[in-house]
Order: sequence, then C-alpha cells, then structure tokens
Amino acid sequence: MLSEMPTRPSLTGEGPVAPLATERLTLHPIRGGVRIEGGFWGHYQALNRQTTIPHGMRMLEETGSLENLRIAAGMSAGEYALPLFRDSDVYKVLEAIAWERAHGADAEQEQFLASTVQLLGRAQQPDGYLNSYIQVVEGGKRFGNPAMGHELYCAGHLIQAAVADLRTGGDPAGLAAVAGRFATMLTSPGLPPDFVPGHPEIEMALVELYRTTGESSYLQLAADLVGRRGRGELSWGSVGNTFPPEYFQDDVPVEEADRIRGHAVRALYLLSGAVDLYLETGRPGLLRSALAQWDDMVCGKTYLTGGLGSRHKREAFGEPYELPPDRAYCETCAAIASIMWNWRMLLTTGEARFADLLERTLYNGFLSGLGLDGKSFFYINSLHSRGLGERQPWYQCACCPPNVMRLIASLDHYVATRTDAGVQIHQFVSGRVTATLPSAGQLTLEMSTSYPDEGAVRLRVLQAPAGQAELAIRVPGWAWQAPAALNGRPLDAGPGDDHYLRVSRTWGDGDELVVEFPLRVHTIYPGPDLDAVRSCVAYERGPLVYCFEGVDVPGTGRLRGVTVQAGADAAEVRGVDVAGQPVTGLTVPGQIAARSPANWPYLNASTDHAREQAQPIELRGIPYFAWANRGPSDMRIWVPAESR
Repeated sequence: MLSEMPTRPSLTGEGPVAPLATERLTLHPIRGGVRIEGGFWGHYQALNRQTTIPHGMRMLEETGSLENLRIAAGMSAGEYALPLFRDSDVYKVLEAIAWERAHGADAEQEQFLASTVQLLGRAQQPDGYLNSYIQVVEGGKRFGNPAMGHELYCAGHLIQAAVADLRTGGDPAGLAAVAGRFATMLTSPGLPPDFVPGHPEIEMALVELYRTTGESSYLQLAADLVGRRGRGELSWGSVGNTFPPEYFQDDVPVEEADRIRGHAVRALYLLSGAVDLYLETGRPGLLRSALAQWDDMVCGKTYLTGGLGSRHKREAFGEPYELPPDRAYCETCAAIASIMWNWRMLLTTGEARFADLLERTLYNGFLSGLGLDGKSFFYINSLHSRGLGERQPWYQCACCPPNVMRLIASLDHYVATRTDAGVQIHQFVSGRVTATLPSAGQLTLEMSTSYPDEGAVRLRVLQAPAGQAELAIRVPGWAWQAPAALNGRPLDAGPGDDHYLRVSRTWGDGDELVVEFPLRVHTIYPGPDLDAVRSCVAYERGPLVYCFEGVDVPGTGRLRGVTVQAGADAAEVRGVDVAGQPVTGLTVPGQIAARSPANWPYLNASTDHAREQAQPIELRGIPYFAWANRGPSDMRIWVPAESR
C-alpha cells in the first residue's frame, strides 16, 4: 500500500488521468509528452505560476486555512475558521504546485509545499485520519454527518494532490505518505459499511491512487462507494429547506440513472469517478448511465458558455430548458468538473462531441471565473448581470480559486492523445507533442497557433517515426470545414463523419500540416424551448462566446434599453483593449430606447415612447471570459433583437 510506498515504476510524466486497464480506452493519454509553450494558454499558465498560485498561498494563510491545521496539530490555540471543508483548499493549491513543477520548479512554491506537508504530518492522527474540522470542532467524532460532513471530499483532494506530486517527481515519503496513511485507514479497518459521502470526489481520487500504486483495495473502495448510492438515505436540512436524496445523486443507483440532477458539482465529480471505474472494471452500466446523463445535460441543461447549474438554491441543475441567463449559477467548479468528465468520456469513446464541449467550457464557462489580473475570481458565472458582478480576491467558500489553479497547471494533459496508429489533436495550443507509437516509434510535433484569435493551426514534424502514422485534428462543430495543406499543397481530404481531419502517411522531419479554421462571427438564436431568451440573440466567434458590457455603451454606460437590429451582421474589431489585454471584439448595429417618464415598467401602443424615441448606436462586444475586468458594469450575452 502507499503508506509502505511500493508504487509502480516510472510515474513521472503521467497526467491527472492515467488508466491501468487500456482495453476499454479508445484514445490513450500521452504520458509526459505534451508541453504548452507560449500562445493563449501559455500566457495563462505563466500567469498561474507567477501570480495566481502565489496569491492562493497567501490567501490560505490570511483566511485561516493553514491555521486550522495548526490548531489540529496542537501548534496553535486560535479560533477555527469555517466552512468545514477548508482543508480541501489547501490540497488543491498543493496539487497546482505539483502540476506546475512540470513547467519548472519554483523554489518558493516548493518550500510552501514542503512546509505544508510537514504541517499535515503533525496534524495527522496515528491511524492516518486527517480532517482539521472533525479533530478540532467535532471532538474527533468521525463519519457522523455523511450528507454534509465533507470528510471524504477533503480526503479525495488530499489524494489527488499526492498523486500529482508523485507524477511530477515529488518525494514518495512526503505528501504521498500522508495521503497513503489516510487511504489505508479508509480501507482497513475501513469506513462504516453503510457510509455514503454526500459530496462525491474521493471516487475518482481512489481510482487514480490505484492506478498509481496498483493497490486493488483502493479501487474496491471506490467501487463500493459508487455502489452504495441510490438508497435514498442521504438528506439534510430543516423544515422548508430540505436537501433531498436527488440533490446528492442518492435517489437511484448510479448505473440506473438516465438524467443529470441535483447539485451540479457533486453530479459531475461522481460521473468522472464512474467513468474511471468503467475503464478499470468494465461494468457496462456505468458507461451507459454516463452517456444517458451527458445527453440529458447537453440537450437542455447546458448554457451557451458550457456553464452548468441553473438554480442558485442548492447550486443545482434545473428542469430541461430551465436556463435563465440572469439567474444562471454556473459555478466555476462545475465548469472544471465538466472538463474533467468530458476528458474521460473522450478517452473512452474517441468522439469529438466531448472535445467540443470541453473546448466550449474551457474558453467560456471556466475562464470567466478568473480575472485578467490572475488574482480575482468569480464563484458564479452569470450570463446576465445588472451591475452587481464584481470579482473577488477570495471567498469564504473558496473551492473555486484553487480549483482554477490546478486545472490551468495541468492543462497540458488535455490537449492530445495517441492510438497505435497515430496522434490526435483535440485542443489547439502552441507547444510540443511527443508520443511513442507502438508500431512506428517516436513522433514529435511542434504546434504553433494564435488560436483563438486566428484560425490557423500549424503542425511541424520535428522527429518522424520509422513507419506510417496518422495525424488526426479535431474540426470543431462550429467550423463545418477546415481547409488544409501538407507542405504547401492543398489537401483534397476534409473532415470525416467523426469530425476529425485525418492524414496518414510516412512522415519526414520538417513535414508541415496546416489546418485553417474559418473564424467569423456567428449570430446564435435560441431554440424554440428556451423561453428565457426568446427574441434574443447572442454571438460567437470560433470557440468564444461574446458579451456586452454597459461600460461600452456610448452616452449612458448602461445596457438598459439596448437592443440589436434583428438580422444585422456583426463585424470583428481587432486589438480591443480590455484592462491591458488585447482581444478581438465585435460591433453590431443597435439602438437604445429613451427612458419612459412613467414609473410603471409596462407599456402599450399609446405609451411606448421608449420605442418611438430609440436612438441608433454601435454596440461593442468582447469575449465573455474578459468581462468584469474594468470595474462594476452590467453585462449580458443574450441581447433582445428588434426588427426596427
């Protein structure tokens, strides 16, 4: 077991998802062979390393998360800082530091990790248990609140941080030993036999720990925890504010669920673990349920941004097509969980639809959660704000900021995959991809692109394999076509029915494949069932969803009364400055209504002075991820469209 430290050899280079059983994989993760260098996401990784992670380290100290562990360790007599799951914030920052190590170790961050591991070791109880809230506030009473105690949620994040540390060359006697002692305690003597964790997370962590160590008891515990769900025993709350079993995904057995429901982050973490279990155990019901829930989510419960969760109450999914833009919850953690789940679905099936949703969520629903300064955040990512949206440096419930850190630090692993036949490019970044193909040897590619600002993606072969190999490039659903050229000569072949452009040949060093995705602004209309945005339009350009902020409305600085001209085309505007960052914006003809002098907000044909006195304006849009970086302002993605 991990506490005794016999781990599988050569762990360094593996990413967040590294299946042991490969017979159910359609696509294989590329172990240690993808490196983002420069470009759009290279900028964000540098920002994460230089600003966001150091900011998180400071916030853990300033807000009491580290102090909680000192109290548990008997090193301080201070007051415990709620909420009860603060330990998980510490673990996510440690995980981010570990993944960031792959880009070059940072001495200050490594010292923070080492000192925090020492603190965890002092706080950990002799049998391996570690949870500062239970140890300090609850007097050591373990597993007494399955629904909302978050004990295994915190343990899962500890394990994931340890796995990241091992896979990036960390000391096996450090963080991994702390997590290993806790994981071993959970399996022997083990949890109470009827215990079901109210917040899934540990399931995928235990599977990854099994993949790291080969210790089957961790896989068995993950399977047991998933199998215990569906008895309808989890609930929480008081009269009038009850959280029912559905909120916890405990209303039906996991393998029988055919619709996504309840707390969005819980649901998506559980589904990530379920797909991991399918890959290792082959239980077909797990994949069947995951596919059914994905279809249910995408067909009526996903916002244009990829954001998930339409209800503020319970941070939950609503009914199909219940997608009000101004009441959208769209927690940043839900976007991150969606990315994790879609990556697993892509590895399992090889289907481009999962990479498409991952891309939409990454550029919009996720990235909007991080300010352009790298140290301000959104917990909720609404699609319509009436001027109340201001980013915060941290939150009392701070699950989202450190989650952002660990995803950006590990983003290299979500770019490309391999099969025996070749390499598949799913996300478009500047950097290098190196894969060892069983039939042909090593293939090294240099990928260069200004995506998403420009549509050209250039793949240059730096090291060709010995035999024939296939390059497959995803053609996003919004692109429809993708003109390509090999060594300057146009290719006749286009994307297949699977939405991948495939080129198979014997490659030579210096060969160059260029794919051009036509980036132009598209007007998006709501389907007939989306009542909340009926008669509105939105705009997309490539993977980016656009929004409008009041600060860009000439004269008023407000969006109230603004409409766009129905059917009018939007034009691109290059080099728009948003808080010092240049972006590609857009302009579209619109109008702004004069305010009615009446206090009554409803008008009829004889009192509609606002419509009669509407003034034409040019309305400017910016990428949604960049909003709320220029001070308080109202914002909307869906804008009413007027025929006059």
